[in-house]
Amino acid sequence: MIKIVLTGGGTAGHVMPNVALLEYLGNFEVHYIGSFNGIEQKIMSSYPNVTYHGIHTGKLRRYLSIENVKDFFRFRKGISDSKKLLKKLKPDIIFSKGGYVAVPVAIAAKKLKIPLITHESDQTPGLANKLITNSAVKVLTTFPETAGMIKGGKGMFSGAPIRSVLFSGDRKKGLDYLGFNGDKPVLLIMGGSKGSRVINEALYGALDKICEKFDVAHICGDSNTVSNPDFPANYRQFAFISKELPDVLAATDYVITRGGSNSIHEFRALKIPMLIIPLSRAASRGDQILNAESFESRGIALNLAEEDLSPESLYEKVLEMVEKRDDLKKNLNSEAFLNGTDTVYKVIVDELKSKGVSV
Repeated sequence: MIKIVLTGGGTAGHVMPNVALLEYLGNFEVHYIGSFNGIEQKIMSSYPNVTYHGIHTGKLRRYLSIENVKDFFRFRKGISDSKKLLKKLKPDIIFSKGGYVAVPVAIAAKKLKIPLITHESDQTPGLANKLITNSAVKVLTTFPETAGMIKGGKGMFSGAPIRSVLFSGDRKKGLDYLGFNGDKPVLLIMGGSKGSRVINEALYGALDKICEKFDVAHICGDSNTVSNPDFPANYRQFAFISKELPDVLAATDYVITRGGSNSIHEFRALKIPMLIIPLSRAASRGDQILNAESFESRGIALNLAEEDLSPESLYEKVLEMVEKRDDLKKNLNSEAFLNGTDTVYKVIVDELKSKGVSV
């Protein structure tokens, strides 16, 4: 049986494309290398056919911190962990979705001459994938313009890997799960896998007015749930939604989201009008801003800068999203949909065949 190692983590955006790929790997022996207690470990625990392996990891920071010293040693230990694991597993190929978790695996793979393919979600390569590129035989990209930025001619446009299960949702089941009757449009708020404090605060300030026009479902992250008896009756709060998410998305009429590439491309594939509130440059390298600007320029989303976020601006943008719904839906429907998972799998198969592995 062909043996593949998947890796990537730190946020759900570095894990979910691997989940999408799992649907194609029924004839593979699948292993996942991630951190010991990260979100990738939690997500992969739901898939009994995947063997999970934890390694030491260190974050890749762009600022000075005493933690950088500690993480340097964790990073070195992660390379050693990965090398020992890969020697033991002897995989035929590795697929990386990036993030700092994947860097030690990529470095070990190069030392052991194991072919590795990685995928970059954003318009400009992130620090982790810049490091991983040196070890990769191919760098797949979500945005067409990104492929040309990859050094060594390794770049290839593939599109975004999308989980097929998201297309199987049932609106009625979603409404029942949320406890809504469907009389009002459903507005879903997702602040990323860890939630967003600034979005939550702006939402709470405008919640009464928003709930007059919408039934609101709010996925706010494990550490951001708030119990308040004064919240409107048609407001629902969740730390996380997993198996019910396809049904919830089928019931969703509008979404407010961060600018993570994986999430916004899933909403795009499902043709849900969205308001994107990207992470500011003070909190990121600006990749979400570029993602949001791309979607806004194509007329498939609205964009609200975090610096301009307030209860008043949030409410105004939500009303604007409703006013522009028909145009947003028209543009979402007119864009050709590329199933990136198909392309990713084909590239993996082609690489295996080039090495003489029968697939």
